[in-house]
Amino acid sequence: MKKPFLQLTALSIVAAMTFTNLDIVAFASTNKVTSVLPQAGFTYALGNNQVSLSGLQETVETEKAESEEAASNISKSTAEAADSDETVTNVTPLASTITDSILSDIQSATGAIIKNSEIAKEVEEDSEEELFKTLVIAKVNDYVNVRDLPSEEDGEIIGKLYDKSVGTFIEEDNGWYKIKSGSVEGYVKAEYCVTGDDAVDLAKEVGTRIATVTTTTLKVRGGPSLEDEVLGLVPIEDQLVVEEELDGWVKVSIEEGDGYVSLDYITLSTEFVKAESKAEEEARLAKERAAREAATKAAKASTSTKSSSSGSSSYNSASSYTTATSSIGSAVSQFAQQFVGNPYVYGGTSLTNGADCSGFVMSVYSNFGVSLPHSSGADRSVGAAVDGLANAQPGDIVCYSGHVAIYIGNGQIVHASTAKTGIKISDANYRTVLAVRRIF
Repeated sequence: MKKPFLQLTALSIVAAMTFTNLDIVAFASTNKVTSVLPQAGFTYALGNNQVSLSGLQETVETEKAESEEAASNISKSTAEAADSDETVTNVTPLASTITDSILSDIQSATGAIIKNSEIAKEVEEDSEEELFKTLVIAKVNDYVNVRDLPSEEDGEIIGKLYDKSVGTFIEEDNGWYKIKSGSVEGYVKAEYCVTGDDAVDLAKEVGTRIATVTTTTLKVRGGPSLEDEVLGLVPIEDQLVVEEELDGWVKVSIEEGDGYVSLDYITLSTEFVKAESKAEEEARLAKERAAREAATKAAKASTSTKSSSSGSSSYNSASSYTTATSSIGSAVSQFAQQFVGNPYVYGGTSLTNGADCSGFVMSVYSNFGVSLPHSSGADRSVGAAVDGLANAQPGDIVCYSGHVAIYIGNGQIVHASTAKTGIKISDANYRTVLAVRRIF
């Protein structure tokens, strides 16, 4: 049960909060039920200095309410910011100022020592639950149809809400929920979805908490302090799965193991999968077919026929693995495996002298005429979606938290692992898989 003074403070802060200007964000997800599923998603972001909800709806009307008692406790500059058309990112400092004025009275009366971070954390948790209650989450084996009318007989199918996909609740109509998810606005049968209180816990299960790196090179440490040893390095814009959120730090998963990163150098978000309209599905499938055809054409047109060498070692060219009887994906797999034993180098792209995980994947595919980003996070959206390792084929790209590899078949991957182990072969399920992507 929450303490009365925390309840009073939280209510005072929440009264100053508003939500505004919600934008769609694209993300990859592994919560798919077919071999090729939509990868665009939306993000619910909740940070130290902001509370926002992205992708659930195009716009939300905002209102700002301030009591006279709270207004008397804030500074002139903060009051001016509250009266302007600022977004919610400028509201949190206002809440913090209100808290400062209340804390001294509470502490004097109770003798308790209360930190602003404790109040902020409780407000974040309360706000998160309230936002999750507005979600509609599909709970089916495959997908539930989204219709333009609340009727199976008269309603035309305009999209699909896949299992564990999420939309925002608009209204209920005789056993149907009207939702907005991505570009799709329509009706889904309520019996196949959950919302309100039931959606809170499920949202935490189906959503993936992600930390996106905002600094050039992020140090992941063995503990939540600057004095702890550095376990590994992560480049800017890479995305890490959050295991736990602490005061000023988050626990994340990287190739070297679980470590900690400061909130000063990341942004936090929660990924969900959104609905897909019929038009979007057709366009996505056409784009993926065209991309595979172009990649296959580029691979077959490769003119590299010479062996590459480094010191006393020589390596076969990509074209030597491409035959009339083998797939391009198999050729990619075989070509990549010959570099096992070579070193891991952070930021590197050399298959012989050293590469990091995404540099290794990028350089392998460049030998087949395919240009990929030098980022494990960005690799989660290349090519076409594959529904998990069970459907993976040699040459597919397997994405993990802060890491990426190439599937070689029989449940195994080849990857540039760590500085200690170099390029090696591992079991593909040695860590949680975030996505499997197919180029060819």
